[in-house]
Amino acid sequence: MTNRTWILAGAATALTAALGLGYGVGRLTDKAPAQAPDHGEKEAPPHEEGFVALGAADAAKAGVLTVPVGRGGGSELVLPGRVALAANASAALGAPVSGTVERVHVAAGDRVAAGGAIATLRSAEGAGARASVDAAEAGARAARAAAARDRRLFEAGVVARQDWEASQAAADKAQAELRAARAQVAAQGAPSAGGVAVLRAPIAGVVTRMDARVGGFLTQGGLVAEIADQAQVEYVLDAPPASADAIHVGDLIAVQRPDGGQAGARIIAVAPSALGAGAAVVRAKPTGPAPQIGAIVSARVVLAKGEGGLTVPSEAVQTLEGRSVVFVAEPKGFRATSVVTGRTAAGSVEILKGLNGGETLAGKGAFRLKAELGKGEAGHED
Repeated sequence: MTNRTWILAGAATALTAALGLGYGVGRLTDKAPAQAPDHGEKEAPPHEEGFVALGAADAAKAGVLTVPVGRGGGSELVLPGRVALAANASAALGAPVSGTVERVHVAAGDRVAAGGAIATLRSAEGAGARASVDAAEAGARAARAAAARDRRLFEAGVVARQDWEASQAAADKAQAELRAARAQVAAQGAPSAGGVAVLRAPIAGVVTRMDARVGGFLTQGGLVAEIADQAQVEYVLDAPPASADAIHVGDLIAVQRPDGGQAGARIIAVAPSALGAGAAVVRAKPTGPAPQIGAIVSARVVLAKGEGGLTVPSEAVQTLEGRSVVFVAEPKGFRATSVVTGRTAAGSVEILKGLNGGETLAGKGAFRLKAELGKGEAGHED
């Protein structure tokens, strides 16, 4: 009996311990979800519909090139051409006086400001010209003093009028000789009394050629250096005889760059070509960044404008969800903008509605933006 009692008591104790352990485990299990870290995906940032975030540098790397909105709608002419320095954007510096090169201040490839030192010469001719100025200044002072003295004597009745007038004429002559001597010195680079003259850049730009060498001798008129302002460029285009008369100064044109993109320009001059037979050379000033000097380009010129307004390249127009869109460039990316299209001709599409004409949009590679926008929309739906 006693053994049975102890057995029952032990069983009760074991049951109580098991229940307590189960309760404790249950409490821990209930708390576990609250304490466990959340390993789920974070909420996606809000998606801006119709916008592709892509900077200008990344867009260029991806093959997306921007183009300006064109105007026209009439017949077009494609002109071959090249990028060249604009008028007055280059200069050749010659030696104004013969002399020995004492110092060369710049080398080919260096950038100089207008008036910057290029080379220093020492010239015997320059020293002689400066001496002539000094002599002319002394003669002019003496002649002015003589004329002033004769005037006082004439007013006092000591000398005749013709004597005063003769001395005044001599003073005027001496002054003219002084002006001529000063002009000669200025033309020779304004040498010092020792004949040292500093030759200076007539324009700002890059030194493209340097012919002066220290210790070398330059003759008057000899080439010292060539300078070009490579920031000032223009398009030089060749127009055929049949259409030269239809091209006018002030017309806007679209230039096809070597990389496949487009740039805007305005015609500034139309002149007969050296080839004759009615052909013309057309010069146009870029309205935006231009390719490097020497690049081969082509330009679309609208000859007869129709009633259509704005035009864009055909590749700029994409179909998105059944509607025609173009991707307008913004500071941080491209925005899909719905447009109403009109006629299509010569690789261009007429835009009847949706643009105001001042936009810059994606041309070549616009389909990549469409694909990227499709990825963004799909991710947003998930």
